[in-house]
Amino acid sequence: MNSGKTVFKQLMDFLPLYEFRRCVKRYKGNRKIKTFSCYDQFLCLAFAQITYRESLRDIEACLQFQQSKLYHMGIRGNVSKSTLADANENRDWRIYADFAQILIFQARRLYANEELGLQLNNTIYALDSTTIDLCLSLFPWARFRKWKGAIKLHTLLDLRGNIPVFIEITDGKVHDVKILDQLIPEPGSFYVMDRGYLDFSRLFTLHQCYAYFVTRAKSNFKFKRLYSNPVDKETGLKCDQIIKLTGFYSVKDYPEHLRRIRYFDQDTNDEFCFLTNNFTIPAITVAMLYKWRWKVELFFKWIKQHLRIKNFYGTSSNAVKTQIWIAITVYVLIAIVKKQLKLSISLYTFLQILSVNPFEKVDILQLVTNNGHTKQPDCFSNQLNLFD
Repeated sequence: MNSGKTVFKQLMDFLPLYEFRRCVKRYKGNRKIKTFSCYDQFLCLAFAQITYRESLRDIEACLQFQQSKLYHMGIRGNVSKSTLADANENRDWRIYADFAQILIFQARRLYANEELGLQLNNTIYALDSTTIDLCLSLFPWARFRKWKGAIKLHTLLDLRGNIPVFIEITDGKVHDVKILDQLIPEPGSFYVMDRGYLDFSRLFTLHQCYAYFVTRAKSNFKFKRLYSNPVDKETGLKCDQIIKLTGFYSVKDYPEHLRRIRYFDQDTNDEFCFLTNNFTIPAITVAMLYKWRWKVELFFKWIKQHLRIKNFYGTSSNAVKTQIWIAITVYVLIAIVKKQLKLSISLYTFLQILSVNPFEKVDILQLVTNNGHTKQPDCFSNQLNLFD
């Protein structure tokens, strides 16, 4: 029998506990707490994310059934439904948001050299949001429609490694374009966005910060063509133009020149019109950059399907944000472990293996590579063999 650590404990050992304690101390998370610390809360909710627990009662039942193993998993406090509910209600969600940012910084360094196939050394971000529907009677603070509640998860995704760099949780009424005011642009980086972020004054702010953007143009925007670059129409490109805006307000918001590129996608039979402030990269690269934007859509789909961010363990704003940030932390942690162990399996497969083996005492690397299954020796028997 393997007398080592459980799989869950091995996974949590990759966490920088010193940094976690600093986050707790920053917001006084353990003040007047005697038995159930912020780390206990984090471990319980991380366990719930990995093993797909549906409710606080579900978490309580599973962990109390393994009471003898909780200490070795790192959980020191007594796990109960009411204790977890109080912790989610009162412990500051910013503890887990700050800790997630520490893991995000670590993950970005590990995935910094990931290849995208675009021959660009610049950092490439995809910006988008997803809406999570809520019951307005249970979540009255999350207003969206007259009879409907919702929150929005605004995410800036680093396409190298699909690591969420910036996350803002708002109610459903906040427009996507306002998130551009909260970003700190990185000079030389590309920000790929859809038409929902087309605001020329905010795009000009990105331009003044020496950051590049790629977005889609609306059908009614007014411009004047200044120059046309030659294009290879066999690649799907229709035109590559240098333009100047002529609208009354748009020319004031963005007085500089822009680059307009039309591209026909033969796979979907759709035509796209892109706007960018980068005049040096090939036009086909601009089209491919926007195609890579769909990674943020896949990220939203992945976390909604495989993590618990649609059904919440509490109804307060603090409880919802705590659960989402711990879910993001688990996602980034699994990405870090996968990279450090140099696993060739997908993130989905890795999570599935972890979800069904949290209490097993077997090495993670041995578990995912199926090296733990060895042939059992033949049982000794006094019975003579009929055939030698």
